[in-house]
Amino acid sequence: MAKNKLQKFEDVDRFSNVFEYTDFEDGTPKPKGTWHKEIFKNNNPIVLELACGKGEYTVNLARKNPDKNYIGIDKKGWRLWKGAKKALEEPLPNVHFMRIYIDHLADYFEKGEVDEIWITFPDPYLRDSKSSKRLTSPKFLDIYRKVAKPGTIIHLKTDSVPLFRFTLETIEAEGCEIVDRVDNVYAERPEDPVLSIKTFYEKMHLEENKTIQYVAFKLK
Repeated sequence: MAKNKLQKFEDVDRFSNVFEYTDFEDGTPKPKGTWHKEIFKNNNPIVLELACGKGEYTVNLARKNPDKNYIGIDKKGWRLWKGAKKALEEPLPNVHFMRIYIDHLADYFEKGEVDEIWITFPDPYLRDSKSSKRLTSPKFLDIYRKVAKPGTIIHLKTDSVPLFRFTLETIEAEGCEIVDRVDNVYAERPEDPVLSIKTFYEKMHLEENKTIQYVAFKLK
């Protein structure tokens, strides 16, 4: 492992705004039910960014919305380093990160504790045999229902046409309501202050002339 990556692991281990859980059976207390009172110390809405990577969306959304609490979630600690470091340096007290598996969300949040969810450039798992791993699959929507308020808005931003189509089909099959849809973000809304936030991976996709798509829907 590269020395730089090892250093990031060590830094993340010390960052006060990062929670790491690598063993689900070790008895470590989890923040479930304590996010408002003990961690953020306010009753502002809680917004998750799932598979957040370097945390660009988490940090930028937190800057724009100081009246909301943001939690970036990824399974790879070294990826979280950049966003966590920025949030500490600025500082952004409304930002935290967690290193966990997304399918264990219900271990870390009470039902109704989450108000909004962002999914930015997740792995599309293009093989049909892996469709249940897609973060907008019925399996994951059921997981989100265990932690989110009724009618929670879920945002997907992706460069994957197959994932976008799959998501639209899932939304219809699950009886969810689309509240916004953009088939080509930078052709239709290049100045949108939220949709124009660019992640590390998005910049690479744009260099490859890929189309960026977006949909927001109410979880039912």
